Amino acid sequence: MSKYDVKQEVTDKFSLRGRVFHKLREDILSGKYQEHEELKEVAIGEEMGVSRTPVREAFRQLELEGLIQIIPNKGAYVTGITQKDVKDIYMIRSLLEGLCARWATEHITKEQMEEMEENVYLSKFHAQKGHLEQLAELDNRFHDILYEACDSKMLEHQLKDFHQYVLRVRKKTLASANRGPKSNEEHEQIMEAIKAGNADLAEQLAHQHMINAYDNMVKNGLNEAYAQQDKPQE
Repeated sequence: MSKYDVKQEVTDKFSLRGRVFHKLREDILSGKYQEHEELKEVAIGEEMGVSRTPVREAFRQLELEGLIQIIPNKGAYVTGITQKDVKDIYMIRSLLEGLCARWATEHITKEQMEEMEENVYLSKFHAQKGHLEQLAELDNRFHDILYEACDSKMLEHQLKDFHQYVLRVRKKTLASANRGPKSNEEHEQIMEAIKAGNADLAEQLAHQHMINAYDNMVKNGLNEAYAQQDKPQE
């Protein structure tokens, strides 16, 4: 990512529209707002201390991302991330993460490899101690390192967005005593393939890692995580 891209990203996050957008996006993805719930410009503007204009602009961007639907003369309603969306995201991610691992094999820097090795080492330590919260944080960071190492700002941006979209469900299922350590084992295999310069194997392992992560979600809480959301509003 160039200095210009970083500057643009930082500027966007701290502009009025950017602040409102990122806060609303986080609230939708965390489950604060339920599917089909109406987002009211005036109430959100008052809550965030801004006028209706940046809220309206943020709504347009959220609609482009498919997180809300704006119905003319009615209002803005949360679409959110459905169970089908989660499945679609993981199937797409499985292909993109494979490509990312392939490109990371070709472009990873010495510093990034050292950080990846440290990440896997720390994850082993916390897995032995049963520190599931730390394991989840390190899991997120492993993927960030991988995305940065692929040396493609377009692919990195897309994967980070997908990663954020399923964060709520991932937090729930990564907290299982079995998946955390298993996920780190898979990270180590990906890392070793990258370190050995084996792009084919790195791609295959990263692809399967996403398939395994989704299968684990289905077994350990995906339906449960959406059960409350699917209940009719009283």
